[in-house]
Amino acid sequence: MDSDLILGPVGALAALTFLVLGLIPVMRFRAAGAKRVTADDFKLGESARVPADVALPNRNYMNLLELPVLFYVICLMIYASGHLTELLLGLAWAYVGLRALHSLIHLTFNNVFVRLSVFALSNAALMVMWLLFYFGPKPGS
Repeated sequence: MDSDLILGPVGALAALTFLVLGLIPVMRFRAAGAKRVTADDFKLGESARVPADVALPNRNYMNLLELPVLFYVICLMIYASGHLTELLLGLAWAYVGLRALHSLIHLTFNNVFVRLSVFALSNAALMVMWLLFYFGPKPGS
């Protein structure tokens, strides 16, 4: 299997991260225009005065920079080693889909239990990717 295929989910997750990043200034400028926040509210990050709907995209963006680092690493390891399998590629796309769903839930109706379930499934997919890379069958073996 062509190892370049693993770069598709990598690019998709990066695109999602940039999309969420773009929401941050939109929400902040909109809130500033409505006089709900001031520039001082962001001097040291986000002050307690920042409304939840304005802070939410920033929190989601931080989520997309935390555990996904391990996704990027395993994908690059798969790419560099040439050990891509259909299962690993499927898991990579599942991870990206679940992270996109997590962001959608987080940024819309934000039900914590639904969001946690999707988050847990994405983490399971990522853990299985790591386990398969180290302990699973290698292509051509």
